[in-house]
Amino acid sequence: MRQRTLSPIAATVLASALFVSGCSDSNEGAAQQQQAQQQQTVGVVTIQPENVELQVTLPGRATAFRTAEVRPQVGGILEQKFFTEGSTVEAGQSLYQIDASTYQADLSAAEAAVAQAEATLAASSARFNRLQDLLQQKAVSQQEYDEAEASYLQAKAALKVALAEQERAELNLEYTKVKAPISGRIGRSLLTEGALVSVGQTQALTTIHQLDPIYVDIQQGSEAYLQLQQSIASGRITMAADNQPRVRLFANGSNEVLAEGKLLFNEVTVDPTTSAITLRAQFANPERRILPGMYVTAEVASGSLQDALLVPQTGVSRDPRGRAIAMVVNQEGKVEQRYLELDGTSGDAWIVRSGLAAGDQVIVEGLQKIQPGAPVQTEEVK
Repeated sequence: MRQRTLSPIAATVLASALFVSGCSDSNEGAAQQQQAQQQQTVGVVTIQPENVELQVTLPGRATAFRTAEVRPQVGGILEQKFFTEGSTVEAGQSLYQIDASTYQADLSAAEAAVAQAEATLAASSARFNRLQDLLQQKAVSQQEYDEAEASYLQAKAALKVALAEQERAELNLEYTKVKAPISGRIGRSLLTEGALVSVGQTQALTTIHQLDPIYVDIQQGSEAYLQLQQSIASGRITMAADNQPRVRLFANGSNEVLAEGKLLFNEVTVDPTTSAITLRAQFANPERRILPGMYVTAEVASGSLQDALLVPQTGVSRDPRGRAIAMVVNQEGKVEQRYLELDGTSGDAWIVRSGLAAGDQVIVEGLQKIQPGAPVQTEEVK
């Protein structure tokens, strides 16, 4: 049997067809493989509006609830000191004793003057009463009666003057006992026994601070304060019914809560050197952990932000110009870059002012594998 062979032309055509078929299958597989590689799976968070309790962190400085500088109200030599420096004293407690000998002598003289005035008044009163009866009987002249009445009134006034001088002498004697005007922690004594003190001296004997409760003066920028007031006026932020925001206090550089209190008021003027407004908060301080002059950090509740959009901080980055960027999966299933305007933080999330809308899917996982325009598969992150 004769074997049939292909002509050179037919062999060439067949080889070409086989080659084209092989290339087509290879290209189709590569395309499918490339498409599969491009369809990366990313973790997303779907943005939904929610109400957020706003907190603002501000610097503050503690100041005593009351401060009293103890000064003498009479002059003399300090004889004794009755307190322990740094201890707690009560209002009315004796702190110092000033030499009282001179003031005791003044009181004795005033008491003698009162006794003399009382005796004079008794005599003039008896004479005035006798002449009053005699005048009705027309046994004395009107002039004599008038003189007796004048003497009686003068004696009565002299007794009042003597009594006032006696009261003054008693007060001066009492003032030799220098007492605490308020309750609180007393500082060091600036003068010692034997020192000469005088009324109106500029140097205080010591200082008392009332530390429970205690004030903290908080500094807030005027621009931030105005923005907050505008948001409250527009209804975007709502305040508590009592309009007294709660405040938490931290030591500088620490996460430990020192105390929780309430905001009392804010100043009506702006400091021209810092453009800041002072807010005053009050805290209970039974353990005296907060001391006057201490710098602290205050976390002030600013109100409730209505229908806020929150995006996890892991889903926000910055470009070289410092602008906030988020990667979003659009309706076509592709990555889209969005520029955001942020309005502070709430926990571990950014509060978004603009750039996102409710229902947007923000990529929070797999960001290193994607670029804008790339198709992706999504997986919701809890």
